[in-house]
Amino acid sequence: MNLSMYQASVPVYVRMLNNLVTIMKKAEIDAKRRKIDLDVYFNARLAPDMFPFYRQVQIACDMVSRSVARLAGLEIPSTEDCEKNFDDLYKRIGHTIDYLETIQEEAINGTENREISFEIRGIALELSGMTYLLYFVLPNLYFHITTAYDILRHNGVELTKPDFLGKPPE
Repeated sequence: MNLSMYQASVPVYVRMLNNLVTIMKKAEIDAKRRKIDLDVYFNARLAPDMFPFYRQVQIACDMVSRSVARLAGLEIPSTEDCEKNFDDLYKRIGHTIDYLETIQEEAINGTENREISFEIRGIALELSGMTYLLYFVLPNLYFHITTAYDILRHNGVELTKPDFLGKPPE
């Protein structure tokens, strides 16, 4: 069995974003139990020069929505970074999942060799679709969700590896 570009992207993205929601809900329960203002978690960061929790979530959402648009040859969705609390982050994740679920398999499959051109931090990149997905998007998605998880763990939220991994698909 071959793994398609769609199988390696959209279902993985949706699963990881749903796992992020699970992680965030545990943080909410923890904040309430410990009588901590949820803004502490929202604005927390691992190091002074790293993005805060909320920005990790925003970047994870942007990474996946932009990737499917680039792979499918669609207009890059524009999302304003205006989240002020966990409820806003849940909405952003929900909108991202809704967008991902509109993408048809045939729009992504066969894009392994499509030239993907984009700029990040002033650096122009040109990658094949497969290289873009496997060596840019997926590592970045995992980095930002892992960092969000780590920020919450660092602040005492009782999370476990299964919270990050979620249940395997059937």
